[in-house]
Amino acid sequence: MSEQKSVWKKEISFGRKPKQPKEAKPPKQAKEPKPPKQAKQPKQPKRKGAKERGHAAKRLVGLKIGASQLAAATVTNNGSAELLHVARHELEHGIVVGGELRDPERLSAALSEFFAKHDLPRRNVRLGVANNRIGVRTFEIVGVDEPAQLDNAVRFRAQETLPIPIEDAVLDYHVLSETTDASGQSVKRVLLVVAYRDLVDRYVAACRQAGIELVGIDLEAFALLRAMGAPQENKAAAALVVVAVGHDRSTFAVSDGRVCEFARVLEWGGNSLNVALARALDVAPSETEPLKRLLGLGETTSSTELTEAQLQSSMDALRKQIESFARQLVSSLQFYQNQPGSLSIGEIVLTGGTAHMRGLAEELQRLIGVTVRVGDPLMRVRVGKDAVTDEAQIGSFAVAIGLGIED
Repeated sequence: MSEQKSVWKKEISFGRKPKQPKEAKPPKQAKEPKPPKQAKQPKQPKRKGAKERGHAAKRLVGLKIGASQLAAATVTNNGSAELLHVARHELEHGIVVGGELRDPERLSAALSEFFAKHDLPRRNVRLGVANNRIGVRTFEIVGVDEPAQLDNAVRFRAQETLPIPIEDAVLDYHVLSETTDASGQSVKRVLLVVAYRDLVDRYVAACRQAGIELVGIDLEAFALLRAMGAPQENKAAAALVVVAVGHDRSTFAVSDGRVCEFARVLEWGGNSLNVALARALDVAPSETEPLKRLLGLGETTSSTELTEAQLQSSMDALRKQIESFARQLVSSLQFYQNQPGSLSIGEIVLTGGTAHMRGLAEELQRLIGVTVRVGDPLMRVRVGKDAVTDEAQIGSFAVAIGLGIED
């Protein structure tokens, strides 16, 4: 059970080890006991973060940095998870594009304002990242038992599987299971996570500049799986697919009930619907958000000021975009099922702000042919008094809540 718990909270290492020259200085100052103690203090947060896998922090702040907003969830983990507080804040356009940080200075200022405005703790913060330059794969390694040899084998497979130069990457892996084949050789099933180092470092630097102490960096896909379902004892009969629809991208994660088997970022988000409506009605995309929620994909309503022709044009534009989203989902499902040992698809669970759009789940289910439902990001937490003030938008906090849960 301990092995499966460690997977869904798998964190990418900062990759920042202390320089050796600094460790060599204390002997020269042996007559002054205080300076060595002071020199060791900056290392404590890093040691604490490294130990977090074995000792759940009592309070964690999950932080999601999206293209259009910041979202945070404060969760206490003490036997069971309790959601204490959620907060979100609009983020100016252009700071984060496609999951990549373009303007660290502006993000740092926005984070500082966000944490101060909502009185968020600046320690024990876990950051989520999601980007197509982050790869998640599972594969088998046969006949390798020595740790050093396993490291080399995993790095070789990483170069072979993912188009990221090892020298530019942050790499982490976990042995999911170990069996023996017919010839007596060990067969290790490995979960691999690889990310570009510069992508991670830019977020870390912006958080540090804002006075935020990170205890870990996690994949948004793993956070989604934590929020939407606890790890099971045994492998499920069918795969659970969780999709968080963001502003300009959607995070897609597949679980076998115990571990994340596959994850990717889809280049489609709720803003695609806004742009489609804006073109159909010849208005600015920013003006279409209320109309999108009013129209939905169910029965049309007469409470809009649109003409019959405008209403028909709007509905056609929405459905065309949903079809585009459905094609991306089907492509991702097919890619997963082409992997060795993949499961049949049990259901697709939607979350994110756009997931609550009327008729979206039903339309996707009709197009894909798989059960699609809207998930509840609060299913694994006790909700503290006044923790959530707008349940209609709770899907926007799914990743942040998952980042705060410690399995």
